[in-house]
Amino acid sequence: MVHSKNIVLGVSGGIAAYKACSLASKLTQKGANVKVVMTDNATKFVAPLTFQALSRNPVFTDTFDEKDPTKIAHIDVADWADIVILAPATANIIGKLANGIADDMLSTILLATQAAVYIAPAMNVHMYAHPAVIKNMQTLVDWGYHFIEPGAGYLACGYVGKGRLEEPATIIETIEAHQQQKENLFLTGKHVLVSAGPTQEKIDPVRYFTNRSSGKMGFALAEVAANAGASVTLVAGPSQVQIQHAQITKIDVTTAEEMYESMLEHFGASDIIIKAAAVADYRPAVTYEQKMKKQAGPLQIHMERTRDILQALGEQKAQQFLVGFAAETERPIENGRKKLERKNLDAIVINDISADGAGFAGDTNAVTYLNKRGKTETLGLNTKQEIARQILQLIHEDVEAQRS
Repeated sequence: MVHSKNIVLGVSGGIAAYKACSLASKLTQKGANVKVVMTDNATKFVAPLTFQALSRNPVFTDTFDEKDPTKIAHIDVADWADIVILAPATANIIGKLANGIADDMLSTILLATQAAVYIAPAMNVHMYAHPAVIKNMQTLVDWGYHFIEPGAGYLACGYVGKGRLEEPATIIETIEAHQQQKENLFLTGKHVLVSAGPTQEKIDPVRYFTNRSSGKMGFALAEVAANAGASVTLVAGPSQVQIQHAQITKIDVTTAEEMYESMLEHFGASDIIIKAAAVADYRPAVTYEQKMKKQAGPLQIHMERTRDILQALGEQKAQQFLVGFAAETERPIENGRKKLERKNLDAIVINDISADGAGFAGDTNAVTYLNKRGKTETLGLNTKQEIARQILQLIHEDVEAQRS
């Protein structure tokens, strides 16, 4: 979870600064891009050259040391960071951050960054228990900062108790675990509307027209979205697939008209809409209340068009991100792109159902994701759960790009 991440390591003035050397080394070995920012007092414990050698990047110590005239250094570093780690964090730097004080390079970066900030305190046991320090830490927790609590043991000051900087390996493990959890919950706060399964269009009390859709792909999308933190409304046609999840509200429908009405009802309150259902394009113009009797000769049933759900949603779309599905047997990309444009979609998932392992009712799928900016992603044969996860990740990336 730290591989290829841009990490600012902030080192403040405490004897535990020597452990920050190991932290910088371990982060670099894991493939992170590390830039070290030191307070003036930190340089009295460890020379900046040490961190430069370990991180293979320049070390920042002076707010006014502007090496590149085209950039403001502390803003540039703050914007560059994916993660900021403050280790060791003294009572002084914690107090500055909690009270909005920016009087050196490190404190200005801490106020300017939008990255996740992890704070690993290290100080005397009595300092750590002081009401002012406790209040400042609680303020930062309330603001969304993440603390990695110090260990207990023998301290450099001679006391035994809580206040020793956590070991570098544990700091990294804690951050990776939190980043993994954060990444897994990438749809937190979103309302996702999903349609799934076939529809059934009645002829008489014992006969109907339908298709081969099992609903498995749509159900997988609903489940993965809920597991990623979203509140999900699942509008499902007749299906044998079972689903139970606290974050999923399931609405059962039978006909294309019922699905049309339900999708439009919940459309306005949704952020992301995924129409994965295989909805009937036609239905019998006349239905019979009694069973049709077998007659001699051929039977003709006049069919009429159902209402186009995806077209209607595309016409009403405002801030929503609308995704359609296209089940194709010939020229899948060409036909899918036409559908994307014709129905005012933000993205489309193209499914060549003639390909091995990608047809209806199976547990696997292989699709192509195409967005309105022309980006194309081929998702090779995999379980429908994994394909759902990859689709939702792509949708999330597009939503974030659209927002920014």
